[in-house]
Amino acid sequence: MAEKPLTDWDSGLLDCFEDTNTCCYGFWCCPCLACTVSGRFGENNCLPLCDICGSGVLAVFGIPVCVPPAVLSIRAAMRNRYGIKGSLCKDIAISCFCEWCSWCQMHRELKHRKNTPTVINLHNNTVINMQPIPTVQPGGTMMPAQPVATGFMTQPGVVIH
Repeated sequence: MAEKPLTDWDSGLLDCFEDTNTCCYGFWCCPCLACTVSGRFGENNCLPLCDICGSGVLAVFGIPVCVPPAVLSIRAAMRNRYGIKGSLCKDIAISCFCEWCSWCQMHRELKHRKNTPTVINLHNNTVINMQPIPTVQPGGTMMPAQPVATGFMTQPGVVIH
């Protein structure tokens, strides 16, 4: 199976003016934005609090923390899940020096992914519908020998052509 080509992030790291709601939300309540991104990505909503509270607790004990682990792990996981270009070295640098911009970028990416429907193309194939041979079950009721096939099921956000 051929691999899908890697894509770019939907928006740049500093593209705050593309979605001012995200960046205003991030500016006024950075921890709230980070927790929202974590939850929407399928991780624990409180995971970003490790970056905020964990660094302070460790600093009290004299243990320096250079890379915020939550933003780094979610950023790397998001790149892998969605096939976004980048490297772990870039993720580390962005997580260290542009943590809140990274949370904003990931929030915009999730909004973009949520609004983009998945498109499935179906070809018009000839289908022959044959009924199974009825059999007599003990008790005298007629039952089909095989289960009857059901129709198509669709998922929200899936467009079938």
